[in-house]
Amino acid sequence: MISVIIPAFNEERHISECIAQVEAEEGVSEVIVADGGSTDRTIELAGRHPDVKMLESVRGRGTQMNRGADLALGDILLFLHADTILERGWGKDLVSVLADSSIAGGAFSFAINSPLRRYRFLEQWVRFRCAVFTLPYGDQGIFVRRDIFDQLGGYKDIPLMEDVDFVGRMKKAGRLVMLKKNAYTSERRWAKKGLVLTALTNHSLLLLYRLGVDPHTLAGIYYR
Repeated sequence: MISVIIPAFNEERHISECIAQVEAEEGVSEVIVADGGSTDRTIELAGRHPDVKMLESVRGRGTQMNRGADLALGDILLFLHADTILERGWGKDLVSVLADSSIAGGAFSFAINSPLRRYRFLEQWVRFRCAVFTLPYGDQGIFVRRDIFDQLGGYKDIPLMEDVDFVGRMKKAGRLVMLKKNAYTSERRWAKKGLVLTALTNHSLLLLYRLGVDPHTLAGIYYR
């Protein structure tokens, strides 16, 4: 049973499509939207899906995902960003790969939901990073066995790098796999600040995090 947990904040442009795609997938037992205080129509639009479980949370992706996990009943947890759409057939692949008990979890292949060719270079780089370092980010749809999630204590309540921290701890609990099915994420971050600047910022923040800089300081840089 797969529980899909969607942390959301002001995602009225994407939330309906995200939920509809998940609900249509084989193997999904429940969809949980953990809203972080949206001021737009996110809650209204998500509420139009009668089978979706809604909960309110203080803002913070790690906190929101933990709240969603507290409510979840599935033995597989999938944390999906509201602006990300998974390639059809992902549910079957996910269940199949977790038939191997040595696998703790993993993520999907990174893709940008845009036809522009420049994004193909970014996708190739991320796939190289995942192949060499097994380091997926949250926008790739991180999934984990429920018992492993509980064993690790869930996500840390930090404003940035909660995905990097969790993946690092998950790798110590078992093998991680990168599924070939794509996670198509919105191009909005790269379109707003530019591909090169956004990529440099992301890598710089990761380096600073590895060097011990406080995530609150990094969040101030990322969200400014």
